[in-house]
Amino acid sequence: MTRCVLPMSDYGTATRPRGGFTYLELMVVLAILGVLAWMVEPALTLAAQRQRESKLRTALADLRGAIDAYKRAADQGRIAMKPGESAYPRTLAELVEGVPDIKAPDRRTIYFLRRIPRDPMHSDLSAPAASTWALRSYASPPEDPKEGEDVFDVTSRSAVRGTNGVPYREW
Repeated sequence: MTRCVLPMSDYGTATRPRGGFTYLELMVVLAILGVLAWMVEPALTLAAQRQRESKLRTALADLRGAIDAYKRAADQGRIAMKPGESAYPRTLAELVEGVPDIKAPDRRTIYFLRRIPRDPMHSDLSAPAASTWALRSYASPPEDPKEGEDVFDVTSRSAVRGTNGVPYREW
């Protein structure tokens, strides 16, 4: 049978190899993790921005599709309009609240949206969803959009440029 002999220290006691890490090893690992986190942060920021841009595209498509559906219904004579009034909704809320279908025998309500989506680029989360959008009326020229008596188009209020270089308000 062989005996395990531990090395003796200068003081005559047996020493065992210590477990764990030294302070220097921990600092090197922390520095490496810090550099990796520093390198990953821009990619995570870009991914979050692209996700918000995707939500903006979807919200704009939903709103513009609802405005177009309202216009089609008005052109088909299904929505009561006053003389000289445009065939576009007066407010975004009208798309959610609905309008009576004057061609239907039971005068059922036509709904164009379930809810008004928020502008994901709008910073005030307490603002009502309808107020987060910039509205353009039919009478307003495209190069100088202004609100008016109806809602012809919607855009973001944000002047920040998207990843494609175009400001969100021009999407």
